Amino acid sequence: MDALTREIVELTKALIRFPSTAADPGARKACADHIAATLDAWGIGFERLEHEGVESILALPEPGRCRVLLMAHYDVVAAPAALFEPREEDGKLFGRGAIDDKYAVALAMALLKRQKGQGGAMPLGVLLTGDEETGGRNGARHALQHVQAELGIALDGGSPRTLVTLQKGVIRFRLTARGKAAHGARPWMGGNAIEALMADLARVRALFTDDAPDHWHKTLNIGVIQGGTVVNMVPAEAWALLDIRHTEREDPEALKAAVRAAVRGELELTNQSVQFNGGDSPLLDLLDASVPGLERGRSHGATDARFLSERGIPGAVWGARGDGTQHTAGEYLHLDSLEELTASMARFLDSVPAK
Repeated sequence: MDALTREIVELTKALIRFPSTAADPGARKACADHIAATLDAWGIGFERLEHEGVESILALPEPGRCRVLLMAHYDVVAAPAALFEPREEDGKLFGRGAIDDKYAVALAMALLKRQKGQGGAMPLGVLLTGDEETGGRNGARHALQHVQAELGIALDGGSPRTLVTLQKGVIRFRLTARGKAAHGARPWMGGNAIEALMADLARVRALFTDDAPDHWHKTLNIGVIQGGTVVNMVPAEAWALLDIRHTEREDPEALKAAVRAAVRGELELTNQSVQFNGGDSPLLDLLDASVPGLERGRSHGATDARFLSERGIPGAVWGARGDGTQHTAGEYLHLDSLEELTASMARFLDSVPAK
């Protein structure tokens, strides 16, 4: 392992030790403090942005501008305490955030340090945020208002040889059914809200019958259902949370209208995010050219890259390999893929011409 990759691994280990979850804002702030202290020790200028209790760290070569912006997040999902003690084994780094997404924070920081050591023109900017796992709206979405970039790269997916330039859009609803309470022994005197909710869910499910082999089509997940309080009472209210993903083939407004027309209960839109589309950019073409064997791909999940699309910034999602272990008890990072990604990223940045 080369010296740069080893430095990234050691910094990743330090970051993993912070349980920087949404439920622990103190640890999340401590993690941001550690990042800031490290950048400061390296002599790298940055600013700390705060919005609705979420802190972002933004380092740019000139005020408000950069050619290439790397994005990563230092927040993680909850895990047992043991997962916040990193360990290396069989060429892998284990721990919460190893692949999602603290290695990427460390990589972006190390590339800033490398750029500073080279002097001269500095194309690279870095945005590190603290709420990707809870939607990114107070982190990346807010911070990107302060940045103009020619290319954004979210280090949160893909692989060293796969550049993701298309991800699905997201629509989320809360569906509520109302009924009438009654004793469970006399259900004819009430109106069962759970049954009404189940009927509505069946009607919504009927809108999502696509079944292509690659599943690149709209999908529905019924993520939460709640109704009733005791077994011997007819429930007066029941609700469900719906997670809909769509591709460029579907019109999100027409999709929302179809769901509204299908249900009889109350439907509340709780979240909507645009589909990420990397678009076209000379720097994206340069990235393709500078990394032999790099292929473009698409993914079903959503990342903070969607906020690049909102801002009209061309972009991509790129990253190391973790075999889909994000959010699991066995989360890990393949260290050889980190070394490959680091070398490819450095080669690309070295090829970006000064303006």
